[in-house]
Amino acid sequence: MKDAPGNLATLADLEALASRKLNAATLAYFNGGAADEITLRDNIAAWQRLKLSARVLRPMGGGHTRVSLLGHTLAHPILVAPMAHQRLAHPQGERGTALAAAAQGAGLVLSAQSSTLLEDVSRLVRDEADRGPLWLQLYLQHDRTFIRELAQRAEAAGYEALVLTVDAPVSGVRDRERRTGFTLPPGFSPVNLAGRELPPPVALQPGQSALFDDLLTHAPTWDDVAWLRSITRLPVLLKGITHPADALLALEHGAAGVIVSNHGGRTLDTLPATAELLPPVVQAVDGRIPVLVDGGIRRGTDVLKAMALGASAVLVGRPVIHGLANAGAQGVAHVLRLLRDELEIAMALCGCRQLNEAASVLHRPPTT
Repeated sequence: MKDAPGNLATLADLEALASRKLNAATLAYFNGGAADEITLRDNIAAWQRLKLSARVLRPMGGGHTRVSLLGHTLAHPILVAPMAHQRLAHPQGERGTALAAAAQGAGLVLSAQSSTLLEDVSRLVRDEADRGPLWLQLYLQHDRTFIRELAQRAEAAGYEALVLTVDAPVSGVRDRERRTGFTLPPGFSPVNLAGRELPPPVALQPGQSALFDDLLTHAPTWDDVAWLRSITRLPVLLKGITHPADALLALEHGAAGVIVSNHGGRTLDTLPATAELLPPVVQAVDGRIPVLVDGGIRRGTDVLKAMALGASAVLVGRPVIHGLANAGAQGVAHVLRLLRDELEIAMALCGCRQLNEAASVLHRPPTT
């Protein structure tokens, strides 16, 4: 396949091109999942299994993709998911992704493990009138003083929300990374986490577990969510909610929103696909806070299906990395524009003029 623009018509085309540009270890890091990668594959397949229902001859003039999220009107419901170490994909790294997202009106969730300072990213885009939301993702660290300072840096830099990842107290079993021997090359580090204090080592007794008796003794709990809310003026969303009971606990602890996510299939393999996890969480929350979703979004029809299932917005991860690897900011902009164009076309062909009408577009076979 030649790399001419006409041959890069889909996100799958862009992934194929990126797979030729990135070395095997880096590709394993960005594209790989946990264990047998069942969840990784099913994230995509589950959206494909859902079918659409088309209505015809409806008035469509004045239709749009605008949505409301946390008090702001967005041009469309597509955000860039948090992804670490983006300079591995392209020298522009997070700067290129941020510029492209702002140009396309897409929200940006910057990873605290980014390879670019959060202030440098914000400075590039925060004054762009038509940009989407600017949020910072983080993990709770042992060093609470450091987390307080990180939250204060985010506030000062103009970030509008914190996204706390809650589904990865430990890393998943990432066989593809281990097979390729992936490690960060010299000169790469999570620059926003410099200076944090690590927990003191534990002298394990015979028979004790390095996981349960050491690492997980520092894992965050719901009390830590309450603490994070107490030390910042920013709204806090929880990313990694997969169970409706946890969605209700998120409400109870004051979360401003939840993100249904199985970490892109990178943590616990054989978790259900997010397309399957989304409806029970939406039902539990019952409109009291926004519910976003990520995982496996590869087409505009997927975005429409997510909205039909009750999502307030979607986050897109790996396709953004593929676009970045191919052509920096221009490649990311191509990915986001493709998704938005496909979303508009899907809406038009379903007779869905606005996304608040999306619930009617899913094909539901008659019950007998």
